[in-house]
Amino acid sequence: MKLLSLNLGRPEAVDYTDQPDGVTGIDKRPVEGPVRVTAPGAKGTGASGLAGDAVCDMRHHGGDDQAVYAFAREDLDSWERTLGRTLPSGTFGENLTTEGVDVCGAKIGERWRIGPDLLLEVSASRIPCKTFQGHLGEKTWVKRFTQEKRPGAYLRVIEPGEIRAGDAIEIVRRPAHEVTVAFEFRALMTERELLPRVLAAGDALHGEVERVAREYVRKYGEQGR
Repeated sequence: MKLLSLNLGRPEAVDYTDQPDGVTGIDKRPVEGPVRVTAPGAKGTGASGLAGDAVCDMRHHGGDDQAVYAFAREDLDSWERTLGRTLPSGTFGENLTTEGVDVCGAKIGERWRIGPDLLLEVSASRIPCKTFQGHLGEKTWVKRFTQEKRPGAYLRVIEPGEIRAGDAIEIVRRPAHEVTVAFEFRALMTERELLPRVLAAGDALHGEVERVAREYVRKYGEQGR
């Protein structure tokens, strides 16, 4: 398992985002590194965890629980076959393009060591948005991406460090609960009755996901509707 590509974005003015200034950093491009990765701070004030990477819409992106975004090269390859087009690493706006890692099968709270120092923790799934659809230029992209249930993973920084393309990725902790990235995504997007079970991930849950799950339980109970 390794970091196949390390990708950073620069602010770019586009016509497909609802970010107030009309700019986005979703177009990530591979860099050689090394790149310093640290916890960026609370959502709304902290941006990307990677030095030199742009997060322009901090209403919805960035912050400690969404410091780093990872997507599997294997899933990009699958989308290449589906879409009939080349998708270079970074195309989905991911900071880390992995090889040999089951990103969507990773569990919330799972920890990855990348390189000698960096320790990350899986925190949430990626929710597709209008900017993502505009960047890809694919009609009904949000719907198609949601139906595939392969969203990639956000990670928080537990121990900062420098990384570069080619670094080994080691899974150093894997929780016993059932809440994978794909499971959490299904609960949020297509199978709301799963939300009570998401709470099994405990303190590792993204705060916004936990609030949604607890509100669902208060309204419908543990068994859902």
